[in-house]
Formats: sequence, structure tokens, C-alpha cells
Amino acid sequence: MCNFEIEELLFRKPIVVLDTKTIAYYKNKVILITGGGGSIGSELCRQLAKMSPKQIIIVDIFENGAYDVQQELKVRYGQDFNLKIEICSITNKKGMARIFAEYQPKIVIHAAAHKHVPLMEKNCVEAVENNVFGTNNVVELCEEYGVERFMLVSSDKAVNPTNVMGATKRMCEMIIQTASTNGRVKYSATRFGNVLGSAGSVIPLFKKQIEMGGPITLTDKRIIRYFMTIPEASQLVLQSGEMAKNGELFVLDMGEPVKILDLAQNMIRLSGANNIQIVETGLRPGEKLYEELLIKTETLQKTENSLIFIEKDTPLTKDRLFNRLQDLERACESGDDELVREVLKKAV
Repeated sequence: MCNFEIEELLFRKPIVVLDTKTIAYYKNKVILITGGGGSIGSELCRQLAKMSPKQIIIVDIFENGAYDVQQELKVRYGQDFNLKIEICSITNKKGMARIFAEYQPKIVIHAAAHKHVPLMEKNCVEAVENNVFGTNNVVELCEEYGVERFMLVSSDKAVNPTNVMGATKRMCEMIIQTASTNGRVKYSATRFGNVLGSAGSVIPLFKKQIEMGGPITLTDKRIIRYFMTIPEASQLVLQSGEMAKNGELFVLDMGEPVKILDLAQNMIRLSGANNIQIVETGLRPGEKLYEELLIKTETLQKTENSLIFIEKDTPLTKDRLFNRLQDLERACESGDDELVREVLKKAV
């Protein structure tokens, strides 16, 4: 099987969005990254390491991923590179409070989340407890410990969500938008599409299927998705975080969406494999044929980067958000996935 660069699957040139202003913003800052051992979180660490931060703290429940990033960056930047690892779940508020108290971060990038769409359909309680209440914990700690900026890694699946994962991400956006009215911490969220080659995405799956001689399995040959590389997604989070005034939802112009069928055929061609069949298996629960990146396209605002736009949304009042979170909490306490799904759907 021939090797190829993952960027060759984009059907466009990779975008470089970082600039000197962004780099200067992160210099000498103490930065905490939740989910820092994951696909996006680890690339955020790599990008930030180039900018001479004062300290990076990775908070992750998956110790192996966090350890791998630490070792990689220590080799690249030397043993004195100031990168700490804290193994903690964002649902453990006491543990998270200890971390905030010890390190006093000025910037928090929140990448920790359950992101696997089909798995979250069957694990609604866990999806809400981790994604929604975990995010709420981190936001409350940012307020308590004097954080300057909070950046949420969000998803195009939060737009008119049809699945549990997308609905939890939309709920996270609502939490930070309401928090932005407090006036203490600057909040922003960055939405992007599917990330090429990230853990649990189609690229590693297709690659494995090609290596095994096929077939490649597609849920539906009509499916269309927006794609980015991991460095593009990470750079967007960092630049939009620097740009943020407060409460924005940032979206990247990702070019034309890609048909998953074209992606699969391109992978077969680039790998040099022959006679690989492509088989349809049917849409999974909560899966869309098409994904939108924006809720109200007419409200788009331009930014200083022609590839980055802002979707401005009206925040919920604190009382309305509190009531929705309380309803979700009660539903989660019941342990009933179907009830949680129903309450979540109403909440967003």
C-alpha cells in the first residue's frame, strides 16, 4: 500500500491561519488545555509550543495520549519545556478546582468531550454528564479563578442538531454564550467540520479497510461533509481565541464540502490498491446526509481573516439556562437514556 499525505484528500490547498498577532498573544501565558491528549488537543499543544508560552497544562482522563504528547514535545523542545500533565475528568469538579488553584491559568482551551456520534446515541446520560456538565464545571472554575479567556472547541454538528453529540455541543455553546454576559472572562467557541485523520474518524477506518483488502463501508454514498486537517482546526481555535471580544461563535470557510464517496475513491487511488469494493451499510441513528456550518447565515460577520466568520447569537438569560440545566440534571439522575434524549432535544 502506497503512503500519501493526508492533505491530498482535502480537494483544496491546506489553509494557514496563524499570524504574528496570534503568536504574540500566547507568548508567556499559562495555558490549560482540557482533552490535551486527544487528536485536536495534542495538535493545540504542538502549535502553542512554537509560541513560547510560559506553561502548558494538559488535563485529560486518557493518560496515554497525554503522556505521548509530553514526551514528543520534551524531545522537540528540551526537557526544560514547561508542560505539565494532570489526569482528571472534567466531571470531577473538586479535582479540577485543585488544578485551577495550583496553576492559575490565564487561558483555558476546552477540547475535552465525547465526540463519537453513534456511541453517544446509545450513551446519552454519559454524553450529557461529560460534555454539558463537564463544560459547565470548567466555565464556573474559569469565573472563580480569574481566567482571561475561555475557548470552546465546538462542531458543525451543533448546528440544528439531529444527534445527541451535536445537541450536547450546542448546549455547551449556549452555556458559554450566557457566561459571556458576566463580563469577567472572554468566551468564544470555534465550530469546524470533520477533522481528517482524527481518532474515530472515517480516514483511519477506510485506511484499515483498504489494508485488509476491502470492502470500504459507507453508510450512504450521498453523504457530504466539510473537512479540515488537524493543524487547520487547531490554528483556527487559536486565532479565533485571540480575536474574541466575547461570546462569538467562530466558523471557518472550509471551501466546498466533500462527498464521502469521492473521499473513499481517492483513498483507494492514492493507496495504489486495486479491486477494493465500496459497500453501503445504511445511515446510523442521528446521522445527517448533509451538515450545515451556520445557524443563521444572514447574520454572519466578517473578521480580519477572510477565512474566519462570526455567527452572533443571542444568549439565553441565566434563569432560562439554569432551568434547562436543572431539567437535564434530573433526567440524568434517572439513568434513562431516552428521557435524557428527549429533555436534551427540548433544551436546544
